[in-house]
Amino acid sequence: MTGTCSSGMTRRALLGAFAATTLTAAPTFGNAAGFLRGAGDIRRVRMYSGRTGERIDMIYWIEGQYIADAVKEINYFMRDWRTDGIANIDLRTVDIMAAAHNLLDVSEPYMLLSGYRSPKTNAMLRSRSGGVAKNSLHMKGQAADLRLSSRSVHQVARAAIACNAGGVGRYSNSNFTHMDCGNVRSWGG
Repeated sequence: MTGTCSSGMTRRALLGAFAATTLTAAPTFGNAAGFLRGAGDIRRVRMYSGRTGERIDMIYWIEGQYIADAVKEINYFMRDWRTDGIANIDLRTVDIMAAAHNLLDVSEPYMLLSGYRSPKTNAMLRSRSGGVAKNSLHMKGQAADLRLSSRSVHQVARAAIACNAGGVGRYSNSNFTHMDCGNVRSWGG
């Protein structure tokens, strides 16, 4: 399901609308809500996968409701491409990704490097790198590793940190930013 923003909406109105990228039941998502509150409530995600060649560009939330077909497509898109394992992606992570993307003021989609990871994939990656957590939130569908070619790792991380809504890791040597809906924290350089 692909959606586009209505052409009559200004940047300020879109930012205002997107402030609701928080879940009201999750008090740590307060800053993300404050950034974009205003005209209406829509949430949009834009990503592509260099591994699978797939792309998504869709509105996944309208006026307080997640769109079931869009959520299903996000779950599939963010699957473990190595095993084709699919998990329910925690939508708080998608909300953080979308809010940070809007704060960056870019139209370029994120490149998704890693979304959901099966325990098997996580163990394999962990055996190759000391930077992979044993109990990674990727295995719970609560994390994403993302890249924007038009923005630095530090710029993407600053936007995600501004949301004050989860974990943000800067992996400058590998050119990606980690975002998750776990405890608010940041790391890396």
